[in-house]
Amino acid sequence: MEKERLNKYLAACGLCSRRDADRLIAQGRVEVDGKKAETGMQVSGREHITVNGKPLHGKEEKVVLAYYKPVGVTCTEKDRFADKKITDMVKFPVRVTYAGRLDKDSEGLMLLTNDGDLIDAMMRGSAGHEKEYLVKVNREITQGFLEKMRAGVYLSELDIVTRPCQVEKNGKFQFKIILTQGVNRQIKRMTGELGYRVIAIKRIRILNICLKGLKTGEFRRLSQEEARVLYNSCLEKQKKNKFYLNEF
Repeated sequence: MEKERLNKYLAACGLCSRRDADRLIAQGRVEVDGKKAETGMQVSGREHITVNGKPLHGKEEKVVLAYYKPVGVTCTEKDRFADKKITDMVKFPVRVTYAGRLDKDSEGLMLLTNDGDLIDAMMRGSAGHEKEYLVKVNREITQGFLEKMRAGVYLSELDIVTRPCQVEKNGKFQFKIILTQGVNRQIKRMTGELGYRVIAIKRIRILNICLKGLKTGEFRRLSQEEARVLYNSCLEKQKKNKFYLNEF
């Protein structure tokens, strides 16, 4: 019987990413057939697996949703201080979680899925996945500002220089930017270094998936073609070979 690593199996069940699965295993919160799981162990899926004492159901059909996150919704699952958690806002028969975050005061496109492999791939900042935003700031945008943003900005707080990026002015106080890295609060940090303050951020695209057609708070399941292109963009060769149209 074909087996796979436990962390990969947990991710495929939609529980979490592989990295988070490794943490759960290391913390002794996963049991296989009544015994504490070990990092790197192999499973077939026929075992009785529990996480935090609760039985784990088998692998589910892969699901990827495009969601228009409103301002005020927090990207968290278990923060009792959050007024609106993303998991409370999206009601879908299959449990999904977010592949990449947006700040509470930002809005726009998010991808939600039960595929831990896709979450891992989307969260890998070195992969250079494009994410496009509309940004409104408190001062008139100058040519000098655009050129500095495009070239990469030194972030003193983190002691790094951001990657060169595409930036286009599309209003007196608004610009469009395409980022390919995952620095926390990157746009706010970049504009802040140049003496600007962000008023609003809206993410309008992640790779081939666009926000267009969704109203705030709405979500939709990706089409088969959208999902295929997304997977081919994100996942390693062996994953592509295991991807079939009927999975979506």
